[in-house]
Amino acid sequence: MGAKLTLILGGVRSGKSDYAQRLATESGRPVIYIATATAGDEEMVQRIARHRAARPAHWRTLEVPVNVGQALKAVIAGGEVALMDCLTLLVSNWMMEEGEGVTEDLLEARVTGELEALLGVCAAGEVALIVVSNEVGMGLVPPYPMGRVYRDVLGRANQWLAARADRVILMVAGIPLNLKGSSEPVAG
Repeated sequence: MGAKLTLILGGVRSGKSDYAQRLATESGRPVIYIATATAGDEEMVQRIARHRAARPAHWRTLEVPVNVGQALKAVIAGGEVALMDCLTLLVSNWMMEEGEGVTEDLLEARVTGELEALLGVCAAGEVALIVVSNEVGMGLVPPYPMGRVYRDVLGRANQWLAARADRVILMVAGIPLNLKGSSEPVAG
């Protein structure tokens, strides 16, 4: 049957996005790409343009910084693969939405609610889900409180998803390492 929920983790430039796109393509199903990046500066404008150019033109793209479950629910027909790239930016978007006074508990509640809604939509619509996220547990401890809140919430969100995932892949230097589940294709 294959994986219904695949989590792809890795560091910066580890090949996460490319691998996720390859899995989505190989599924043979229609793809809905959920882009969470926002163009806050010229560098991000260029990054977003490169990501758009790397995706197949026939994929449906949702550019949505928060409330991805709600956005996906509005467009699914059933049977698609939804690829969210990435959880890292989704957590950041929620953090910026809440502002400098954000607490760890509030941010974690927002992110957990977001993920529960997304998984619920995918289950109801029989949509396979691929989530890309940065692995933040191997890096330095941020020297400022907001950075530590962000790192801790993202780390716990990765754990939360990994516990529910059928398959978890860690990308290292472009090489996928299977941490959980089989190497079967995305559910077809």
